[in-house]
Amino acid sequence: MTRLRPPPAERDLDALLAFGVVNLDKPPGPSAHQVAGWVRDLAGVDRAAHAGTLDPKVTGCLPTMLGDATRLAPVFLEGRKEYVAVLELHDRPPADLEATVAEFEGEIYQKPPRKSAVARRLRTRTIHDLDVLETRDRQVLLRIECASGTYIRKLCHDLGLALGTGAHMGALRRTATDPFDDRDLVTLHDLADALAFAEEGDEEPIRAVVAPAERVLEELPAVTIAPSAAEQVATGAPVYAPGVIDAEPAEQDALVAGFTPNGSAVCLGRFVGDPDADEGVVVDLERVLV
Repeated sequence: MTRLRPPPAERDLDALLAFGVVNLDKPPGPSAHQVAGWVRDLAGVDRAAHAGTLDPKVTGCLPTMLGDATRLAPVFLEGRKEYVAVLELHDRPPADLEATVAEFEGEIYQKPPRKSAVARRLRTRTIHDLDVLETRDRQVLLRIECASGTYIRKLCHDLGLALGTGAHMGALRRTATDPFDDRDLVTLHDLADALAFAEEGDEEPIRAVVAPAERVLEELPAVTIAPSAAEQVATGAPVYAPGVIDAEPAEQDALVAGFTPNGSAVCLGRFVGDPDADEGVVVDLERVLV
Protein backbone atom coordinates (compact mmCIF):
# COMPACT_ATOMS: atom_id res chain seq x y z
CA MET A 1 0.00 0.00 0.00
CA THR A 2 1.26 3.48 -0.92
CA ARG A 3 2.08 5.64 2.06
CA LEU A 4 0.32 9.00 1.65
CA ARG A 5 1.99 12.10 3.04
CA PRO A 6 0.95 13.57 6.38
CA PRO A 7 -0.63 17.06 6.44
CA PRO A 8 1.75 19.80 5.23
CA ALA A 9 2.11 21.36 8.68
CA GLU A 10 3.03 18.03 10.31
CA ARG A 11 5.91 16.92 8.06
CA ASP A 12 9.37 16.41 9.45
CA LEU A 13 12.32 18.20 7.89
CA ASP A 14 13.25 15.39 5.50
CA ALA A 15 9.67 15.20 4.22
CA LEU A 16 9.54 18.99 3.82
CA LEU A 17 12.71 19.04 1.71
CA ALA A 18 11.55 16.02 -0.32
CA PHE A 19 8.36 17.85 -1.36
CA GLY A 20 9.06 21.54 -0.89
CA VAL A 21 9.37 24.81 -2.78
CA VAL A 22 11.62 27.85 -2.31
CA ASN A 23 10.48 31.25 -3.60
CA LEU A 24 13.99 32.08 -4.72
CA ASP A 25 15.33 35.54 -5.57
CA LYS A 26 17.56 34.72 -8.53
CA PRO A 27 20.80 36.75 -8.52
CA PRO A 28 22.32 38.20 -11.70
CA GLY A 29 25.01 36.09 -13.38
CA PRO A 30 24.15 32.39 -13.24
CA SER A 31 21.54 30.73 -15.42
CA ALA A 32 18.28 29.54 -13.90
CA HIS A 33 19.49 25.97 -14.46
CA GLN A 34 22.68 26.65 -12.49
CA VAL A 35 20.70 28.18 -9.63
CA ALA A 36 18.39 25.15 -9.47
CA GLY A 37 21.49 22.92 -9.30
CA TRP A 38 22.90 24.93 -6.41
CA VAL A 39 19.59 24.69 -4.53
CA ARG A 40 19.51 20.92 -5.13
CA ASP A 41 23.02 20.50 -3.74
CA LEU A 42 22.44 22.80 -0.76
CA ALA A 43 19.22 21.03 0.22
CA GLY A 44 20.73 17.58 -0.31
CA VAL A 45 17.87 16.37 -2.52
CA ASP A 46 18.08 14.32 -5.70
CA ARG A 47 16.21 16.79 -7.91
CA ALA A 48 15.34 20.47 -8.15
CA ALA A 49 13.57 22.37 -10.92
CA HIS A 50 12.87 26.04 -11.51
CA ALA A 51 9.57 27.55 -12.59
CA GLY A 52 10.19 29.39 -15.84
CA THR A 53 13.58 30.20 -17.29
CA LEU A 54 15.27 33.51 -16.52
CA ASP A 55 18.30 34.63 -18.56
CA PRO A 56 21.59 34.96 -16.65
CA LYS A 57 21.39 38.75 -16.24
CA VAL A 58 17.73 38.69 -15.16
CA THR A 59 16.88 38.70 -11.44
CA GLY A 60 13.85 38.03 -9.32
CA CYS A 61 11.15 35.50 -8.63
CA LEU A 62 12.29 31.97 -9.48
CA PRO A 63 10.23 29.41 -7.53
CA THR A 64 12.38 26.30 -7.21
CA MET A 65 10.80 22.92 -6.52
CA LEU A 66 12.58 20.23 -4.50
CA GLY A 67 12.40 16.44 -4.86
CA ASP A 68 8.98 15.13 -5.86
CA ALA A 69 7.74 18.73 -6.13
CA THR A 70 9.49 18.89 -9.52
CA ARG A 71 6.41 17.08 -10.84
CA LEU A 72 4.49 20.33 -10.30
CA ALA A 73 6.31 22.20 -13.08
CA PRO A 74 3.26 22.15 -15.45
CA VAL A 75 1.37 24.37 -12.99
CA PHE A 76 3.57 27.33 -13.89
CA LEU A 77 2.62 27.03 -17.57
CA GLU A 78 -0.94 28.01 -16.61
CA GLY A 79 -0.25 31.16 -14.59
CA ARG A 80 0.69 34.75 -15.23
CA LYS A 81 4.08 36.41 -14.91
CA GLU A 82 4.91 39.96 -13.86
CA TYR A 83 8.08 41.90 -14.67
CA VAL A 84 9.63 45.30 -14.18
CA ALA A 85 11.76 46.19 -17.21
CA VAL A 86 13.83 49.11 -18.42
CA LEU A 87 13.04 49.97 -22.03
CA GLU A 88 16.14 51.57 -23.55
CA LEU A 89 14.99 53.87 -26.36
CA HIS A 90 17.40 54.73 -29.18
CA ASP A 91 16.07 58.31 -29.46
CA ARG A 92 14.06 60.80 -27.43
CA PRO A 93 10.68 59.41 -26.32
CA PRO A 94 7.78 60.61 -28.50
CA ALA A 95 4.86 62.58 -27.09
CA ASP A 96 2.48 59.65 -27.59
CA LEU A 97 4.70 57.21 -25.65
CA GLU A 98 2.10 56.08 -23.11
CA ALA A 99 -0.69 55.76 -25.69
CA THR A 100 1.52 53.67 -27.98
CA VAL A 101 2.63 51.42 -25.13
CA ALA A 102 -1.01 50.90 -24.10
CA GLU A 103 -1.81 49.55 -27.56
CA PHE A 104 0.26 46.45 -26.72
CA GLU A 105 -2.18 45.32 -24.05
CA GLY A 106 -4.20 42.31 -25.14
CA GLU A 107 -3.22 39.56 -27.57
CA ILE A 108 0.06 40.02 -29.42
CA TYR A 109 2.06 37.95 -31.89
CA GLN A 110 5.60 36.87 -31.08
CA LYS A 111 8.27 34.72 -32.70
CA PRO A 112 10.84 33.37 -30.18
CA PRO A 113 14.37 34.84 -30.46
CA ARG A 114 17.04 32.97 -32.43
CA LYS A 115 18.83 31.96 -29.21
CA SER A 116 15.70 30.45 -27.62
CA ALA A 117 15.40 26.73 -26.93
CA VAL A 118 12.01 26.39 -28.66
CA ALA A 119 10.94 26.28 -32.30
CA ARG A 120 10.78 29.74 -33.86
CA ARG A 121 7.11 29.65 -34.87
CA LEU A 122 4.83 32.67 -34.77
CA ARG A 123 2.50 32.40 -31.77
CA THR A 124 0.16 34.52 -29.69
CA ARG A 125 0.67 35.69 -26.14
CA THR A 126 -1.51 37.89 -23.92
CA ILE A 127 -0.30 41.11 -22.28
CA HIS A 128 -2.74 41.55 -19.41
CA ASP A 129 -1.39 44.88 -18.19
CA LEU A 130 1.37 47.19 -19.42
CA ASP A 131 2.13 50.36 -17.47
CA VAL A 132 4.69 53.13 -17.85
CA LEU A 133 5.95 53.73 -14.31
CA GLU A 134 8.61 56.36 -15.01
CA THR A 135 10.45 58.02 -17.88
CA ARG A 136 13.96 59.43 -17.60
CA ASP A 137 15.79 60.69 -20.70
CA ARG A 138 15.73 57.70 -23.07
CA GLN A 139 14.84 55.13 -20.42
CA VAL A 140 11.29 53.96 -19.72
CA LEU A 141 10.44 51.87 -16.66
CA LEU A 142 7.67 49.40 -17.47
CA ARG A 143 5.55 47.04 -15.40
CA ILE A 144 4.37 44.07 -17.46
CA GLU A 145 1.79 41.47 -16.48
CA CYS A 146 1.66 38.78 -19.13
CA ALA A 147 0.96 35.17 -20.01
CA SER A 148 3.60 32.55 -19.37
CA GLY A 149 6.00 32.20 -22.30
CA THR A 150 6.05 35.89 -23.26
CA TYR A 151 9.47 37.11 -24.44
CA ILE A 152 10.05 40.49 -22.79
CA ARG A 153 13.16 41.15 -24.87
CA LYS A 154 11.08 40.74 -28.04
CA LEU A 155 8.30 42.90 -26.59
CA CYS A 156 10.81 45.70 -25.96
CA HIS A 157 12.11 45.44 -29.53
CA ASP A 158 8.58 45.64 -30.94
CA LEU A 159 7.73 48.60 -28.70
CA GLY A 160 10.75 50.43 -30.13
CA LEU A 161 9.49 49.84 -33.67
CA ALA A 162 6.01 51.09 -32.79
CA LEU A 163 7.42 54.18 -31.08
CA GLY A 164 9.58 54.97 -34.10
CA THR A 165 12.74 55.27 -32.01
CA GLY A 166 14.02 51.71 -31.89
CA ALA A 167 14.58 50.15 -28.48
CA HIS A 168 16.06 47.23 -26.62
CA MET A 169 15.56 45.69 -23.19
CA GLY A 170 17.84 46.92 -20.44
CA ALA A 171 17.52 45.61 -16.88
CA LEU A 172 14.79 43.08 -16.20
CA ARG A 173 13.40 41.72 -12.92
CA ARG A 174 10.58 39.22 -12.49
CA THR A 175 8.34 40.31 -9.64
CA ALA A 176 5.77 37.50 -9.75
CA THR A 177 4.99 34.12 -11.23
CA ASP A 178 1.61 32.82 -10.09
CA PRO A 179 1.06 32.04 -7.25
CA PHE A 180 4.39 33.52 -5.99
CA ASP A 181 5.50 37.15 -5.88
CA ASP A 182 8.35 39.26 -4.54
CA ARG A 183 6.91 39.86 -1.04
CA ASP A 184 8.63 36.83 0.49
CA LEU A 185 11.62 36.10 -1.72
CA VAL A 186 14.48 33.98 -0.36
CA THR A 187 18.13 34.39 -1.37
CA LEU A 188 20.60 31.56 -1.76
CA HIS A 189 22.35 32.89 1.36
CA ASP A 190 19.06 32.72 3.29
CA LEU A 191 18.66 29.08 2.26
CA ALA A 192 22.26 28.15 3.12
CA ASP A 193 22.00 29.83 6.54
CA ALA A 194 18.67 28.16 7.30
CA LEU A 195 20.05 24.73 6.43
CA ALA A 196 23.05 25.37 8.69
CA PHE A 197 20.73 26.25 11.59
CA ALA A 198 18.71 23.09 10.89
CA GLU A 199 21.85 20.97 11.19
CA GLU A 200 22.33 22.45 14.67
CA GLY A 201 18.76 21.56 15.64
CA ASP A 202 16.96 24.84 14.96
CA GLU A 203 14.37 24.15 12.23
CA GLU A 204 12.50 27.46 12.47
CA PRO A 205 14.58 29.27 9.77
CA ILE A 206 14.34 26.46 7.23
CA ARG A 207 10.58 26.18 7.69
CA ALA A 208 10.42 29.93 7.02
CA VAL A 209 12.22 29.65 3.66
CA VAL A 210 11.04 26.25 2.36
CA ALA A 211 7.27 25.87 2.01
CA PRO A 212 5.36 22.61 1.56
CA ALA A 213 4.92 22.10 -2.19
CA GLU A 214 1.14 22.44 -1.83
CA ARG A 215 1.74 26.19 -1.98
CA VAL A 216 2.31 25.82 -5.74
CA LEU A 217 -1.29 24.59 -6.07
CA GLU A 218 -3.01 27.43 -4.19
CA GLU A 219 -4.68 28.94 -7.26
CA LEU A 220 -5.80 25.70 -8.92
CA PRO A 221 -9.32 24.31 -8.39
CA ALA A 222 -9.13 21.61 -5.71
CA VAL A 223 -10.69 18.16 -5.75
CA THR A 224 -10.79 16.44 -2.35
CA ILE A 225 -10.39 12.67 -2.61
CA ALA A 226 -11.18 10.01 -0.04
CA PRO A 227 -8.02 8.36 1.39
CA SER A 228 -9.00 4.96 -0.04
CA ALA A 229 -9.42 6.50 -3.50
CA ALA A 230 -6.15 8.42 -3.09
CA GLU A 231 -4.36 5.10 -2.59
CA GLN A 232 -5.62 4.01 -6.01
CA VAL A 233 -4.71 7.36 -7.60
CA ALA A 234 -1.19 6.96 -6.22
CA THR A 235 -0.83 3.81 -8.34
CA GLY A 236 -1.98 5.61 -11.51
CA ALA A 237 -5.76 5.26 -11.45
CA PRO A 238 -7.89 8.27 -12.46
CA VAL A 239 -10.13 9.98 -9.95
CA TYR A 240 -13.56 8.35 -10.12
CA ALA A 241 -16.77 10.04 -8.95
CA PRO A 242 -17.40 7.72 -5.96
CA GLY A 243 -14.01 8.71 -4.51
CA VAL A 244 -14.66 12.47 -4.65
CA ILE A 245 -15.59 14.11 -1.33
CA ASP A 246 -15.71 17.68 -2.65
CA ALA A 247 -14.76 19.60 -5.77
CA GLU A 248 -14.36 23.31 -6.42
CA PRO A 249 -15.97 24.59 -9.65
CA ALA A 250 -13.77 24.10 -12.71
CA GLU A 251 -14.18 24.27 -16.46
CA GLN A 252 -13.94 21.10 -18.49
CA ASP A 253 -10.31 20.16 -19.22
CA ALA A 254 -9.05 22.67 -16.64
CA LEU A 255 -5.94 21.72 -14.68
CA VAL A 256 -6.97 20.75 -11.13
CA ALA A 257 -5.19 19.47 -8.04
CA GLY A 258 -6.28 16.44 -6.03
CA PHE A 259 -5.89 16.43 -2.24
CA THR A 260 -6.67 14.11 0.63
CA PRO A 261 -8.97 15.57 3.34
CA ASN A 262 -5.91 16.56 5.43
CA GLY A 263 -4.66 18.88 2.67
CA SER A 264 -1.90 16.65 1.31
CA ALA A 265 -1.47 16.82 -2.49
CA VAL A 266 -2.06 13.58 -4.39
CA CYS A 267 -2.20 14.42 -8.09
CA LEU A 268 -2.50 16.89 -10.93
CA GLY A 269 -5.03 16.22 -13.64
CA ARG A 270 -7.66 17.49 -16.04
CA PHE A 271 -11.26 17.96 -14.98
CA VAL A 272 -13.36 15.78 -17.31
CA GLY A 273 -16.47 14.60 -15.47
CA ASP A 274 -19.25 15.32 -12.99
CA PRO A 275 -18.05 15.00 -9.37
CA ASP A 276 -21.66 14.55 -8.22
CA ALA A 277 -22.26 11.56 -10.49
CA ASP A 278 -22.53 8.01 -9.19
CA GLU A 279 -19.87 6.73 -11.57
CA GLY A 280 -17.37 7.79 -14.22
CA VAL A 281 -14.03 9.58 -14.34
CA VAL A 282 -13.89 13.06 -12.80
CA VAL A 283 -10.14 13.78 -13.17
CA ASP A 284 -7.80 12.32 -15.79
CA LEU A 285 -4.33 12.09 -14.29
CA GLU A 286 -1.37 14.10 -15.56
CA ARG A 287 1.03 13.76 -12.61
CA VAL A 288 0.96 11.54 -9.52
CA LEU A 289 2.47 13.48 -6.59
CA VAL A 290 2.95 10.70 -4.01
